[in-house]
Amino acid sequence: MDEEKKIKENENHVPEGYYSNIPKIGNRGKSRLWRELSKGMAYFVVVAAGIVFYFALLRLPNISSYLWKAVDVLKPILYGLLIAFILNPVVKQIEKLVFPFIEKKIKNEIRAEKISKSLGIVAAFAMLFVFITILFNMLIPELYVSIRRLVFTLPRQVNNLINQIDTFTTSNTNMQMLIQTVLHESVDSFENWLSTTMLDRANEIMTMVTTGVIDIVNEVFDILIGMIVSIYVLFSKEQFSKQSKKITYALFSPQNANLILHITQKANEIFGGFFVGKIVDSAIIGLLCFVCLSILNMPYTLLVSVIVGVTNVIPFFGPYIGAVPSTILIFLVNPMKGLYFLIFVIVLQQLDGNFIGPKILGSSTGLSSFWVIFAILLGGGLFGFAGMILGVPTFAVLYYIAQLFINNKLHKKHLPESSDYYDEYSYVDENGKYVISREYLEKMQKIMKEIEEEENANSSAE
Repeated sequence: MDEEKKIKENENHVPEGYYSNIPKIGNRGKSRLWRELSKGMAYFVVVAAGIVFYFALLRLPNISSYLWKAVDVLKPILYGLLIAFILNPVVKQIEKLVFPFIEKKIKNEIRAEKISKSLGIVAAFAMLFVFITILFNMLIPELYVSIRRLVFTLPRQVNNLINQIDTFTTSNTNMQMLIQTVLHESVDSFENWLSTTMLDRANEIMTMVTTGVIDIVNEVFDILIGMIVSIYVLFSKEQFSKQSKKITYALFSPQNANLILHITQKANEIFGGFFVGKIVDSAIIGLLCFVCLSILNMPYTLLVSVIVGVTNVIPFFGPYIGAVPSTILIFLVNPMKGLYFLIFVIVLQQLDGNFIGPKILGSSTGLSSFWVIFAILLGGGLFGFAGMILGVPTFAVLYYIAQLFINNKLHKKHLPESSDYYDEYSYVDENGKYVISREYLEKMQKIMKEIEEEENANSSAE
């Protein structure tokens, strides 16, 4: 029994590097390069770096254009890295399940690992293609019908809405005159825009449409190349990891290298947990929306469910962003159903924000609601839609780094690291000693008493 227990513990044990635990921060002394350089040489380096930075700021638009051009050229590589990052957990899980069976058939462990990895990659891509095929077969016909019906019925729905407004305002002469004036001015402005601006910009609009179609084709082509790149990345991920670790230890001191590797590992956990969790969460929300809208007999059920599911990838604001166009579409068909849908989306967002999302995502980011909103607004303002999605995990990594350094400073001063200790009445005296407040002490004693009573109740029940 003891031997079986040890074997089981060894199988469940996940080996970790030294940098998996939070490493100590702070230099133990000056680096070798800094010791060898004279003080005058150090000043020269600082002044030269300042001059280079100044001229870089002057040429910032040119540098930015070259950087965006490089990003555009490397899009297939970026898509490949993203696809590999998303599929990697699936590949690892399949590889873990298949390896024991392959190892029994093939005694060579290295060859068994390669075959297991190959099977994992093939299975992951097969699942991806099956999922995309089913999704397209389900969505494309229904979306085509919904959009076609929208195009043909939208003018009639707008006219019905105007007639309803006219009927509503018949009893109120002043309101009727105001609405008629607004409608006449809007119609006149629209006709002027059609006769002048629209005709003058017809060539420009056609060029934009043509360019948009070409851009979509190019993006699809880049994604297909990215899938090929992702296969190579998944096959060589261990080698890339080893090379990166070797370069890090070569360029930095062991202390700083371990810190960099620890932050990299934490960033991988945050981004991985966030992306996988958000994809699963959005799929559940889209499915729930489709089922509920079908039961409520709402128009454009599938189209609206897709919009709500896709926009739910954006944290916090996603459901509301998807609700605006969806509510307008349903409102044009039936105003009351539009109101019901708006209430339904608010309830769905509360369900997702308080129950579904936390269960799936957990504490993958470690951010409070305020910092989530801050990250979304900042990322969206700087980088658009991609920034709204990537802003939260990116800010979570920066937040963790800042927290790491602040806690390290507090640890060196022998002060508590948890924010709960710094309440209104707690303070640090002139000698640098932390003084706990009576209110916080009573609160902690009360919590400990409740925990003890709960444990005693559980033990007596057993």
